[in-house]
Amino acid sequence: MEIIRIQKIAESLGLIIKIQIRETIGLNFFRVVVAQQDRDFVKIWGEMKGWSLPYKNGLQLDTLKVLKNSPPLVSELIWCTTMAWALENTCCKSARLLAIYDQEGYNKKLVRYFRKMGFYIVKQVGSSPNDLPLRLIWGGAGTLMRGECEFVLSKIKAKFEKLSLIHPA
Repeated sequence: MEIIRIQKIAESLGLIIKIQIRETIGLNFFRVVVAQQDRDFVKIWGEMKGWSLPYKNGLQLDTLKVLKNSPPLVSELIWCTTMAWALENTCCKSARLLAIYDQEGYNKKLVRYFRKMGFYIVKQVGSSPNDLPLRLIWGGAGTLMRGECEFVLSKIKAKFEKLSLIHPA
């Protein structure tokens, strides 16, 4: 599924998608935003931030925020836009993220949510000296997870087809 097709789905829901890219020394820092625009007002409902490195496993997802009262499918639009952007504009084929240990029990909810999106557990990042580089990258301890961009995209595409937002080929 291409970005242009995802943007049309967003438009049909009264939403817009914006992708911001900043390139620095071979790294592409990105921000994917799903918002709603009225005449003089833009309401950001959700966003994903991260960066890509120029290799197959180089998509790093850092921050996902979706407001509680956001319209339906904001999260799905963010995920599929991010994966489609990576596949269309980078050599990245898989993404990784850290389900951070924040509040008690919240890590389990994050892991369950990311699994539902198509990610799998790689390892637990803790206080071991071997984990120090990962802790520096992600800013904390948690569950390191990876997902194949095509697989994540296909899961969301199937959901959109089920909701008749797109029609199967």
